[in-house]
Amino acid sequence: MDLSDLTNVAADALQPIDFGALKGLDDSGHPPRILLLYGSLRGVSYSRLAAMEAARILRALGCETRMFDPSGLPLPDDAEASHDKVAELRDLVMWSEGMVWSSPERHGAMTGIMKTQVDWIPLAPIGGIRPTQGKTLALMQVCGGSQSFNTVNQMRILGRWMRMVTIPNQSSIPKAWAEFENGRMKAGPLYNRIVDVMEELVRFTVMTRGRPELTDRYSERVETLEETHLRVTTT
Repeated sequence: MDLSDLTNVAADALQPIDFGALKGLDDSGHPPRILLLYGSLRGVSYSRLAAMEAARILRALGCETRMFDPSGLPLPDDAEASHDKVAELRDLVMWSEGMVWSSPERHGAMTGIMKTQVDWIPLAPIGGIRPTQGKTLALMQVCGGSQSFNTVNQMRILGRWMRMVTIPNQSSIPKAWAEFENGRMKAGPLYNRIVDVMEELVRFTVMTRGRPELTDRYSERVETLEETHLRVTTT
């Protein structure tokens, strides 16, 4: 486990995750694939910096990570699904086995940038597959002032609606401007919480991937693909 880029981590406390003890019989054994989304386009974006810290931890724990840059993503229904940024986002969602959503809190809610990304992820099947169903999700938010949980609570509702396995732990960083220096998060309990959340995400991802029976639904087994597509795109 390479901790050379994690100077805030106590090497004797962060333990390798035993994938073999957690994986299902049909697990292919490849590194867990985690997509990270963030909700700000500012030059200094603390939600992006927090997501980058999360990605470093995930890679140290044996994951493959990719991050989507929302700059240039059109508003929902203001472009076709063939738009380059929309297609890029959807391809990344299909690639992923788990996700991290990191958003600032703005006016007591997640940002429109964060919600736009989620809104472009379809509930309708792509090639017969719902791209989020059964995948894991970890939630983080950054606050300009005192600590709040409005944004992670909202995103938790979205995760449930997208039929994702949203893990119990979550991260909320108050006064985010004081928690980062030179682009990196400072050591402390708020950083430790992000480590906790990523550890939990990796465990849940390995436990649930390759086990479609965990999210298999009777109501879907009695519907044809065409009926499912009609229902989820017209309601």
